[in-house]
Amino acid sequence: MKTNIKTRLIAIIAVLVVFVFGIFRVPHGVSGQALKQAILQNIHLGLDLKGGMHLILQVKVDEAISSQTDTDVAGIQGDLQRNGIAGATVSKPDANRPDFIQVSGVPADHANDVRSLLESSYSNRFDVGPGVANSWTLTMKPSVENDAKQRALDQAIEVIQSRTNTLGVSEPIIEPYQLGSYQILVELPGVDDLNRVTDIIQSTARLEAHEVTGGPWPDKQTALQSIGGYLPPDSVLLQSVPGASASGNVGEWYELKKIPVWGGTDIRDAQPGHNPNTGEPEVDFYLTNAAGDKFAAWTGANIGKDMAIVLDNRVQEVAVIKGQIRDQGNISGGGISEQRTKDLSMLLRTGALPASIEIMQETTVGPSLGADSIHQGVIASIVGMVTVMVFMLIYYRGAGINADLALFLNLVILLGFLGYSGATLTLPGIAGVILTIGMGVDSNVLIFERIREEMRAGKSPSASVDQGFAHAWTTIVDTHVTTIVSAAILFIFGTGPVKGFAVTLTFGLLANLFTAVFVSRVIFDANLSRKLHGEPISI
Repeated sequence: MKTNIKTRLIAIIAVLVVFVFGIFRVPHGVSGQALKQAILQNIHLGLDLKGGMHLILQVKVDEAISSQTDTDVAGIQGDLQRNGIAGATVSKPDANRPDFIQVSGVPADHANDVRSLLESSYSNRFDVGPGVANSWTLTMKPSVENDAKQRALDQAIEVIQSRTNTLGVSEPIIEPYQLGSYQILVELPGVDDLNRVTDIIQSTARLEAHEVTGGPWPDKQTALQSIGGYLPPDSVLLQSVPGASASGNVGEWYELKKIPVWGGTDIRDAQPGHNPNTGEPEVDFYLTNAAGDKFAAWTGANIGKDMAIVLDNRVQEVAVIKGQIRDQGNISGGGISEQRTKDLSMLLRTGALPASIEIMQETTVGPSLGADSIHQGVIASIVGMVTVMVFMLIYYRGAGINADLALFLNLVILLGFLGYSGATLTLPGIAGVILTIGMGVDSNVLIFERIREEMRAGKSPSASVDQGFAHAWTTIVDTHVTTIVSAAILFIFGTGPVKGFAVTLTFGLLANLFTAVFVSRVIFDANLSRKLHGEPISI
């Protein structure tokens, strides 16, 4: 019996040492400040405790659909030309329908050819049907459209994660928000330069090269008048930044081909640098091999024409193509700063967003408010735990020491879980810790009261302990399992703080099953082993 108790005591001590190590690891000293720093390094604090930024972002997924169908428009137009079908035009006539393409002006003698072309090459993604006056319509299939929107959301999350990792933000939370709304929840603990982070997250950072077909003009109205008041469907009007062209005029407008020569994912690398002639900051970018080959062929065939470098729908540079260009370029001028070149290089390296992003909700938590939350949460936990411990000592006498030891070990295991798992502790998480304390006491009360009942029935102390744990076990498991299921639902459907509550509650309940049943039983058995047969226990 004593050997069995010793083995179980060694197991409990081993568990205690393992989870204490999870809390502190190897602290740099034994002072209070060193231990506090060790805890904060291993137990990550959430936004509400550390301070930082809480954002809800709306991904404009229709822009991703529009970009995809723009490419399809160019592809269909090219297919028609390669098949010798002249006179037909491909466009998106409704600005509010990015999923809708129309092929109009189809010669009557080529109607069957156009139908065969569209059905063979595009019917897997579009519903193809005849329109009015020798035209055909292509409407993106709902399943394809939904998949494209979901890809846009997933890609946006991936890009934002890359950007925040590059900024060095620790323990960010970036995840979908409200299923089907194409929104993203972003929580960035410890952020101090909020405006810069917001600009970086929101920037689409889409760098493209376009053929210039008209301009410059001083304003948009003049530009439209110069091209006959109607913008061709394969063109776009964009404004330039200061210093984009040799004229040096501010805010000039250019007509560009809508489909870029390269753009977005064609960027292989980007680094901040300096212009070798003027010494001004610039961004040097490099294309992928495939994009470089395509760019070289295009520039070689268009020597003497104007080309525009466009970033986020603003013309950054306009230059005459003087020779073949392959895979390297730069962005300079316009008073670009050193910090801007670093940020822009990072944005281009991490990739362009598939669509623009709108900030739906922005909340900032200051570090002082977070420190107050920690202080008040810790005080609440300590007061609650001490009060419960004192009550157990008064009401259950010697057995109360048993309950208090199990309660202390429960807290150590819970904090060790957080240290090992890397879970983020939030203010609701602290509430979960306090609730765990209550659940732990509840388990001990069930066991102790059952032991008292058995003793009042005239059974010996050892038999009462055996029966008390045996009968209370089923009730304890039932209550813990149902609560863990509730916590799992909160974790699946909740956001960051709610998940923090669910995590600490679940870990605490699992620890409580170990401490209330196993640890408490070992302490009772150790106490009984030192008593004479039939000698009463303090409970």
